Amino acid sequence: RCDMFTLQQRVQVEKRARDTAEENIQEELGQCHGALERLEPFCTDMGCKETLEQLQHSLTVLAAAVERATSAAEKLGAVHQEARMSRAAEVMVQHVENLKRHHLREHTELEEMKRLIQQNSRNRQLAETQDDMEPRLRPHPLMRTFQQGSARRRVSIAVIPKQLL
Repeated sequence: RCDMFTLQQRVQVEKRARDTAEENIQEELGQCHGALERLEPFCTDMGCKETLEQLQHSLTVLAAAVERATSAAEKLGAVHQEARMSRAAEVMVQHVENLKRHHLREHTELEEMKRLIQQNSRNRQLAETQDDMEPRLRPHPLMRTFQQGSARRRVSIAVIPKQLL
């Protein structure tokens, strides 16, 4: 977030620096061309003129090379930025996947707790209806104790009915 506040300023500073460097290179190349043109009247023999033409050709090649280098530098900067953004996107995708897994785990636990609470309330209702039944139809007291003991081990204290406590 801090980088976002200064991003526009940094972009402008870098653009100015790039433009200044390009202008300086173009100015130097222009001065070299000017110097070669000033030397041209003083070259009277053929060897001197050939050397002068080679220098002018070399300056032209150098100017083209500077243009290619500038273009390649911009492409390299774009590729570096793309790599940074790609890594940031990977991190975000990984974070979203972690959140999904966490949500699924929480949802599964919630559904399990709902199921246990419903089962517990059904058991309580069943126990209340069995209390109303005749004594001969009631299950054996040891069997009931065993069922209550296993329910205590499976469910958290928050869902154990008040009768069992």
